Amino acid sequence: SCREQANAAGVEGSAQNLDDGRVEVVLEGDRDAVERVIEWCRQGPEGARVKSLEVDDERPRGESGFTLG
Repeated sequence: SCREQANAAGVEGSAQNLDDGRVEVVLEGDRDAVERVIEWCRQGPEGARVKSLEVDDERPRGESGFTLG
């Protein structure tokens, strides 16, 4: 679902489910587009339970496409 949102917004990056139940998402692209995907992440897909969201700004890595890990 996150990949679909990122692709629709023209954002590059990745999403990975972590062993402790968290999801790590890396987003790169136009600031407004990235913000739209972050806002979607605050609620997640239907049926998801988002307890919290932490956003860290980092230097771009040069992501290409959107991968799932």
